[in-house]
Amino acid sequence: MPAGNTANRYGWVAKSFHWSIALGIFLAIPLGIVANRWPYDTAAELADKAWLFSLHKTLGVTILFVALGRIGWALIQPRPAPLHPERRWETRLAEIVHWLLYGSLVLVPLSGWVHHAATTGFAPILWPLGQSLPLVPKSVALAEIAAGLHIVFERVLVISVLLHVAGAIKHAVLDRDKTLARMLPGQPELSAPAEHRRSFVPPLAALGIWAAALGIGNALGVFHASAPLAAQAPALQAAAGDWRVTEGSLNISVIQMGSDVTGSFADWTADIAFDENVEKGPAGSVEVQIAITSLSLGSVTSQAMGADYFDAETHPTALFEAEILRDGEGYIADGTLRLRGMEQPVALPFTLDIQGDTARMSGGTTLDRRDFGIGSGMTDAAQLGFEVRVDVDLTATRAE
Repeated sequence: MPAGNTANRYGWVAKSFHWSIALGIFLAIPLGIVANRWPYDTAAELADKAWLFSLHKTLGVTILFVALGRIGWALIQPRPAPLHPERRWETRLAEIVHWLLYGSLVLVPLSGWVHHAATTGFAPILWPLGQSLPLVPKSVALAEIAAGLHIVFERVLVISVLLHVAGAIKHAVLDRDKTLARMLPGQPELSAPAEHRRSFVPPLAALGIWAAALGIGNALGVFHASAPLAAQAPALQAAAGDWRVTEGSLNISVIQMGSDVTGSFADWTADIAFDENVEKGPAGSVEVQIAITSLSLGSVTSQAMGADYFDAETHPTALFEAEILRDGEGYIADGTLRLRGMEQPVALPFTLDIQGDTARMSGGTTLDRRDFGIGSGMTDAAQLGFEVRVDVDLTATRAE
């Protein structure tokens, strides 16, 4: 069998591309459906869900590269002419479906890849490269848009595949011609094809279908960002104290499946009593309330709220109470953290810069999630690291 195409049959290279992509599609789509529907109520279920998504993503990126190879090969090879060019509408429909297939084979995995690159954490692609993409920042908004595009393009791909399969069955069962046989192993005997002129109608029609699909997707709300969890956060008591926080950040980071997953709490208060004149020893106290449901942790935010992790429904807030100690040139907030119904001693070193009535503080510490029963079922640090880094930066002004 020749490698290249001829006017009436496909070569083995095109056939290999075709059936490799077909196999990939019929594996990737069910994998994606199963992964989406897989429960994540326990740590074991979440690990299985992540593994399924990793397989789906890896297969999708593989399909993208194979599809690009298929398209590149098609551009330099003759395309066998249709066996029934006199059936104009049938021929045009088949060409539209082919354009939809080629385009969707690029758009579906590419949009999924952008979503993966824009999101923090959860399920890595199963090879060293590709966890991030050039010009794709970590962005919740971008991830939402890419996820919506992935859904819309996937629907177009599924419909195109069904039409393509239906057409192949029609040719084999009803027409009893050699259309399907041209893509099967072997070299079927074919008569010389009639002349067929290419048209701009099929690619333009495909563009119109994609535009209509995007419009329908927008009307259905697939590109709209979901409501932030901070909207569900419990009301925290107003902070008093000698110093009032005007701005700040409270971030956490953990290694998940070899990747650094970083998140932040949007809603927290700090009640600070502090005397900057103390040179050594106790210099004040601090009480920090944290709304657990205000945490944003990339693609694993909803999972992190579950009973096996922060258990936010039962324990919606965390409380850090500490004495502020002057330690040489720096300070330590030495106290206890009450989280998920458990209490553990925590020491948080920090630096402090006071200029007039404005103070800027920066510090951090490392916690062991197992001390608070978070992800107790995740006993393998390679899946979810035991150490959780906590970093805080804030600016406060002296209260009148």
